[in-house]
Amino acid sequence: MPSRVYAVQFDIAWEDKAANFAKVSRLLEAAQPRPGSLIVLPEMFATGFSKQLFRTKDTETRETEVFLKQIAAQHQCCVIGGLITAGSPGKGRNEALAIAPDGTELARYVKMQPFTAGDEHLIYEPGSRVMTFEWQGFTVAPLVCYDLRFPELAREAISQGADLLVYIANWPIKRTHHWVALLQARAIENLAWTVGVNRCGSDPDFSYSGRTLVVDPHGTITADAADREGVLETVIDVEVATNWRGQFPALKDAGLA
Repeated sequence: MPSRVYAVQFDIAWEDKAANFAKVSRLLEAAQPRPGSLIVLPEMFATGFSKQLFRTKDTETRETEVFLKQIAAQHQCCVIGGLITAGSPGKGRNEALAIAPDGTELARYVKMQPFTAGDEHLIYEPGSRVMTFEWQGFTVAPLVCYDLRFPELAREAISQGADLLVYIANWPIKRTHHWVALLQARAIENLAWTVGVNRCGSDPDFSYSGRTLVVDPHGTITADAADREGVLETVIDVEVATNWRGQFPALKDAGLA
């Protein structure tokens, strides 16, 4: 069954939630997503990849979560977006939150591989398990940025029935080649649709190339946002994954089907 994905790629305003909420709202208003679609926002879309927990972490009002619920309801779409919540004392949790059009929480995945080269492990505690949820005939696994380098996490999602892997990220321009190659690798080895939603622009530490991508289960890039702000709209079809898995026995041979 064909389904639509709207991937929002933008230059995140540094540590400014209000500005980022406003920009996402404008971009989605212009894109006019079809009801029932999947909207995906980058990792830490409300603040950028800041290590200032007092600026990134949601307050008692859960402002980022509330915003995700608002756009899910407004556009009658499923929404995945990255946010920071409170973790153990003195630490936060880097999450990918999936919200249904009616506001139901479909999945709250905590990034399992903090980016130690950027000291993320000192600020944000790791998650403990991969999660999946159902949407439009797909079983979706939300994952976060550095998780992409760990194929065992995608494999665990596949063991749970995933046929759509969604990576939200703040992936710097100097490793763009890795981003593209690894998204294609995760798609090929798992015979799964793979969506990678990155930011563009720059922050005080890095520059970002964007390159939000949609990759089919054969590893073919079917949509590419390049380095521009905007909403990348594309159609994906679960039958492409189902049919390929029926024709090519890699997952069966791995004991996963």
